[in-house]
Amino acid sequence: MRVLLKISGLIDAMNNGIGKLVYWLVLVAVVVSAGNAVIRYSLHISSNAWLELQWYLFSAVFLLCAGYTFQRNEHIRIDIIIGRFSKRVQAAVDIFGILVFLFPMSILIMVLSWPMFWDSYVTHEMSSDAGGLLRWPAKLLVPAGFFLLTAQGVSELIKRIAYLAGAIDEPGEKMHGHS
Repeated sequence: MRVLLKISGLIDAMNNGIGKLVYWLVLVAVVVSAGNAVIRYSLHISSNAWLELQWYLFSAVFLLCAGYTFQRNEHIRIDIIIGRFSKRVQAAVDIFGILVFLFPMSILIMVLSWPMFWDSYVTHEMSSDAGGLLRWPAKLLVPAGFFLLTAQGVSELIKRIAYLAGAIDEPGEKMHGHS
C-alpha cells in the first residue's frame, strides 16, 4: 500500500504543479482579450489569431486543470444525500463513481481524441479563418487534459482504498466540498 500511496503522491504533485502553473493562463487570457478589444475598437484592427488564442487559453485552463480540480475536490457535486452517510460510505461511493463513471468516460475521450490530434499535427491543420492558428495545439489539450484527469482518478482511487483499508486517516483535505 505504501508504494501505491507514493504513486498517488506523485500524481497529486504533478497535477498540483500543472494546476498552479496553468491557472496563470487565466490572467494571460484576460490580457489577450482586453488587448484585442482595445486594439480592435481604437485602431479598427482585428486578428483571428488573437481571437483563437483566447479560446486556446480558455481550453487549456479548463482541460489541463481538470485533474487539479478533482484533486482539490472542487468539482460540483450534490451532497444532500451522500453527505448524511459516514466517511467510509462516502469513500465507497467515490470508488464506485471513479470506476464506473470517471474511468470509462475519461479513458474513452482520451483514446478517441488522440487520432484527431495526430491527424491535425501530421497534416499541419490550420484554422479555416484567415490569419488563424494551427489547430493541433488546441486538439492536443483534449487527450492531455483527460490524461491528467484519469491520472488523478487513479490517485483518488488509491487514497479511497487506503482509507477503507485503514492505511490513512482521510483520503484528502476534504472528501466532499460542495453541497
